[in-house]
Amino acid sequence: MFPAIGLVLLFVLVFGGFALSGGALGPVFAAMPIEMMIIGGAAIASLVAGNSPHHLKALGGGFARIFKGPRYSADDHVAAIALVGKLMRILKTEGPVALEMHVMDPNGSAVFAEYPGILKSHEVTSLICDTLTLMVVSSGSLETHAIEEIMDNAIKSNLHEMEEPAHAIQNLADALPALGIVAAVLGIVKTMGSIDEPPEVLGKMIGAALVGTFLGVLLAYGAVGPLAGRLKQINEEDAKIFHSVKQVLIASLHGYPHALAVESARSGLPHTIRPPLIQLLDDLKGK
Repeated sequence: MFPAIGLVLLFVLVFGGFALSGGALGPVFAAMPIEMMIIGGAAIASLVAGNSPHHLKALGGGFARIFKGPRYSADDHVAAIALVGKLMRILKTEGPVALEMHVMDPNGSAVFAEYPGILKSHEVTSLICDTLTLMVVSSGSLETHAIEEIMDNAIKSNLHEMEEPAHAIQNLADALPALGIVAAVLGIVKTMGSIDEPPEVLGKMIGAALVGTFLGVLLAYGAVGPLAGRLKQINEEDAKIFHSVKQVLIASLHGYPHALAVESARSGLPHTIRPPLIQLLDDLKGK
């Protein structure tokens, strides 16, 4: 919602300010279709040339996430912490055999069924199940620091995939001013081919060429760059769920009481999505 509002404000205030200062919007709007075709076409072509089909699909998903917001809600963060807490309690009280049925087949697990939002996330479910499966097949012989290192590698891989669309959008923002100059240079070349025209005609042609530079800079620093920054913020917020999963699991392996293990993860969440501790403890008790 807010990115869309920001874009509307950007164009209204920029073009409105130009009109209020006495500028004529007619020549700008007349030149925009061709200039946008050149700049936009070059931008799309560069994205296609520089990305695989997989990355292009992820890029489209990145733009969608900018306007939809974070993938994981505050309730999902609560669910992830509570889910891992329950699984670790099963491991400690009932042993690896009792845990095996849950991590080998999360879709058929009664514990996972209590948290359908987490079950829908392949990344979070895989992080939980893959790590606990290693613990099950090793009969608890793995050292805690080895498990932590494995989880760090898995989280790093997930974050790298999440960040790729933001990097691509930022690269596009960095390229747009230069693409605007390309459109402007082509306009100047066209103008030079009509140098024998009267000043009134040449002035309009030069003005149209400069619209290309204007659009390139405006889109780069006023639209695409801020959208890339917003996607980075969303990624950082969504990444908290992976760290919460790791924190609960590692704290439990260190022998912390369940309440302390849960608090170690909860305290790492931003204030905007941090739930009350009692809410998590009640969830662990099945309330």
